Amino acid sequence: MATENHPITLTREAVREVDRLAIEDLGIPGIVLMENAGRHVADTALEQLELELHLLPHDARTAVLCGGGNNGGDGYVVARHLYNAGVNVTAFAAKDPTKLTGDAATNYWIVHNMGSTLPLHGAEAFVGSHDTAGQFHLIVDALLGTGFRGQVRDDLVAVIDACNNARVNGARVLSVDIPSGLDCNTGEPSNATVAADVTVTFVAMKTGLASETAHPYVGQTHVAEIGAPPELVQLVL
Repeated sequence: MATENHPITLTREAVREVDRLAIEDLGIPGIVLMENAGRHVADTALEQLELELHLLPHDARTAVLCGGGNNGGDGYVVARHLYNAGVNVTAFAAKDPTKLTGDAATNYWIVHNMGSTLPLHGAEAFVGSHDTAGQFHLIVDALLGTGFRGQVRDDLVAVIDACNNARVNGARVLSVDIPSGLDCNTGEPSNATVAADVTVTFVAMKTGLASETAHPYVGQTHVAEIGAPPELVQLVL
């Protein structure tokens, strides 16, 4: 695993506290943090397409797998920015998006309101496609975030398995904040864990990403600044 030199690591509890301080004490709207996060991931995705896959945006086929929490909300932001950059992008919802709440719901409805210009399907369409392995050049994993712990539910196991199978067959995988199925605190994989080529994590490295057990899953890691002042990190350490 190639990792930038970021000695500070955060647990899931510390991440939540940084978000709380940014939103409640500083007054930064959560949707601003989500927009910044998604934009950074989209920029990294474009770099992957150009520098690693040698593709122009309009030649690239990209899938964005969106979960049911804020990680999924980040995914909808990523899909929108990739579409705006000219990428042939399809979003796949792993949870009924009409049941989303808060900032994630807002970003889902933006994508929904874009209509057929940015295709949006259920995640079962990603799993059920007979040629998923060769259909996409890049897959963005925005299924499960730092709050995940325990076991991945059965329907998401199928999505993660399809994602990993596509990677084995040549697709590049970019995970949002942390590979889905990996424990943020321990770095332990679960019953189904995304194997990423690149992980864009936010604010600071997560404790689990630096563990030996996480190495086969996180790929190259990048830390993205999303608008929370660095002093907030110091407050939660």
